[in-house]
Amino acid sequence: MFVDRVVIYVKGGDGGRGCCSFRREKYVPLGGPDGGDGGDGGDVIIRAVAGADSLAPIVHRKHWRAQNGGGGGTANCHGRRGKDLVIDVPPGTLIMDRDRGHVLRDLTEADQHVTVGQGGRGGRGNKAFATAVNRSPREFQPGTPGEERWIVLELKMIADAGLIGLPNAGKSTLLSRLSHAQPEIADYPFTTKHPNLGLVRVGGERTFVLADLPGLIEGAHEGIGLGHEFLRHVERTRVLVHLVEPLPLDGSDPVQNYRTIRRELELHGQDLRDKPEIIAVSKSELTDAEDVSRRLARELDREVLAISAVTGQGLSRLVTLIAQSLAALPMEKAETVEGNQKTQ
Repeated sequence: MFVDRVVIYVKGGDGGRGCCSFRREKYVPLGGPDGGDGGDGGDVIIRAVAGADSLAPIVHRKHWRAQNGGGGGTANCHGRRGKDLVIDVPPGTLIMDRDRGHVLRDLTEADQHVTVGQGGRGGRGNKAFATAVNRSPREFQPGTPGEERWIVLELKMIADAGLIGLPNAGKSTLLSRLSHAQPEIADYPFTTKHPNLGLVRVGGERTFVLADLPGLIEGAHEGIGLGHEFLRHVERTRVLVHLVEPLPLDGSDPVQNYRTIRRELELHGQDLRDKPEIIAVSKSELTDAEDVSRRLARELDREVLAISAVTGQGLSRLVTLIAQSLAALPMEKAETVEGNQKTQ
């Protein structure tokens, strides 16, 4: 099951209670206070791990609480510190405070992590209150409660290039041909319900990650057809590969279909309109597909590829153009946006 958005409650462990105790031993009449401090509560930490590609492992658990700190003991014994609770998520997970609305951290790379629920501080025992004037203090502190909040985890798939286009444009078939990915393929629209990733090799050792992004439709920027869920993943790609079906089953105009998707990208914002784009007419083995390619190139005044995942036509040229576009882009540094949180 693919899950790309989860809302969970997190709470750091409560700090342990300080101890009020006095040393009482035979032949030690003035033993004095010896109550130890309580231990700090554990933190709730979210960590990005390589190899994960969905939030499904955590979707069925809504409440996450770290361990409380132990209470202080006699003989100046300090309470144990609560264990941290670590939640593993895929790289590309955006972490937001649900109620305040701000971003805590954007985990774009493996091994990045952030504390979302800080543990409470352990209370001081009466030993800490002893002074030259007050030699027998009975004061002690309870531990402070751990930080708690509701957070939203939103996965935005990270890929070098993304395949976009209307449903049934041949995106899944192309991904399966260029990589070892095995997405669901069928002859009806909306076969793909979630993004699929594949590793494409260019020559010897060069590779890039290609994503098959679910089909967009008109009104996607308003959430129609799960548009927000689909467009979210387009934001992470560096290069867009726009597939245009030459002979749509509904008889629509391929050129108008291209403009429809471009309009949805522009209305969604997030600088999607400025991403490098490669246009390709799929299913070029069909009659009149070449004419559609030439017409689209003429109206847009730019190169339009004619490709076929069935015969292999144009695939080598497509892979080369994607690799060249990626090489021309500067390496993006992960942007970190944090709230008032301790980041480890």
